[in-house]
Amino acid sequence: MKKGLTGVIVGAALLAISGTGMAQVDHADFITGPFKSGTEVTKKCLECHEKEADDIIKTPHWLWKGPTKGHVRGYEHSNVEYGKTNMLNAFCVSVEGGPNQEARGHCSECHPSYVWNEKNFNFKDTTKIDCLICHAQKGDYGREDDVISDFTDLKKAAVSVGLPTIRNCGACHYSGGGDDGVKHGDLDSTLNTADKSLDVHMASKEKGGQGMTCQACHTTKDHRIAGASTMMATYDGRVFCENCHSGKNAPHQKSRNRALINNHLKTVACQTCHIPYFARGKATRVGWDWSTVGDKLKLPPQEGRIAFDNAKGTWKWAKNVVPTYMWYDGTIDRYMKGDKIKDPSKPLIMMKPYGSITEKNAKIYPFKYFTGKQPMDAQFKYLNVFQQYKGLWVTLNWQKSLEDGAKGSGLPYSGKYQFVSTVSYIGQDHMIAPKEEALTCGDCHMGGNRLDWKALGYKGDPMLMGGGRDKKSSIEHGLKPMDLNFIQENWVQKHSGNTACPTPVKKHSKVAAK
Repeated sequence: MKKGLTGVIVGAALLAISGTGMAQVDHADFITGPFKSGTEVTKKCLECHEKEADDIIKTPHWLWKGPTKGHVRGYEHSNVEYGKTNMLNAFCVSVEGGPNQEARGHCSECHPSYVWNEKNFNFKDTTKIDCLICHAQKGDYGREDDVISDFTDLKKAAVSVGLPTIRNCGACHYSGGGDDGVKHGDLDSTLNTADKSLDVHMASKEKGGQGMTCQACHTTKDHRIAGASTMMATYDGRVFCENCHSGKNAPHQKSRNRALINNHLKTVACQTCHIPYFARGKATRVGWDWSTVGDKLKLPPQEGRIAFDNAKGTWKWAKNVVPTYMWYDGTIDRYMKGDKIKDPSKPLIMMKPYGSITEKNAKIYPFKYFTGKQPMDAQFKYLNVFQQYKGLWVTLNWQKSLEDGAKGSGLPYSGKYQFVSTVSYIGQDHMIAPKEEALTCGDCHMGGNRLDWKALGYKGDPMLMGGGRDKKSSIEHGLKPMDLNFIQENWVQKHSGNTACPTPVKKHSKVAAK
């Protein structure tokens, strides 16, 4: 994991404490130290915050699993809890690798505990909670492989505790997949110092933003943090733009075409127009090929980031990426551990939003399209769990790492493997651009190629052809040539250097006249 964040370097971002009292109190009056270990600090915290500790150990942030709550299709009635602890992905694949699940020793850098480096970790022991990773604001607090860094001042860190900041949450969520900006695409450390153009919510007021913390949207009660992801099976509440942008704060009130734009809200998610590109701060990983581990490739960097690691394989990077647009009704299709792969010759869908043009509750959302190549058991036809940490990354021995991975995961390994291609669609919800940089009509309509209309189930551009949920075109709804001229002007202003809309106004006028 990449280091260097001031205050809290590493941690699973428990976004807020259950009340605000902690933030209002100068803890120097209660905490004297000295402290020799993180658990000593935790025991001091427990003298006043026993309830908070009891709350934490019941959450998915602590357990790394929870009930699916209908989020994963086919598992609506499952009594099994799912999460990071027992699911696979296309990045580091699994935390279960190793006879004693040794992979946890590395992955748990982003778990709010001390010494979760073994299979039989006691999740009920509140003295194992690391309070500082989410609440320390000073002291250069940091952990690596569950060892507190030498440069940490434990007393200073303990005295500085308060409500989590963006840096606290980002210390872990920025580094999903092993490094800054790797996994999500809409989260990286540039958000710590974001200006309005990068994110209107998280940018400071001095830089034109709202100066909001993560928990302003990801509301918290009893340490349960709202927010669902296409990466995960469980959640503790949903976050919607409408939670703030409704009623007297409804969007587009001053827009010339507010009625037409608001009509889109039945079909188009806010993020689709207001995240025109993701990975605008740093390049994000868009592909990971594990099959090249052990090779001696010499590949040039991509977007300033290395494209090959002998122990980890080949990577693809991209910056300022146009999202992939798909229908999403709030549920996902998800590959789960042990699922049989029907046709290994075709890309396996690891995670995909569910929805279609015929689903009333579905809207068009933006996603990061991620490709992978990872091992599958050649006989049992399911994805293998392998030991990467203190395994493959050291030995470069696939056979040994697969054998040891099977011991940790409980999935038998036949002794033979092959590599299969995988595809993941990762939701994009952050890096909200200001309204001046949001998509305009011409980006998608009247010749704009932002959306693949046929892939979304339309006959073509619905502004001209209609179809889908609303059988009428925008022309038939009464959009006048003057409105089309406005669309052209808007498009030209946004795309400076272009002298024409993708479709000439004369053509618009002819269509409108029909």
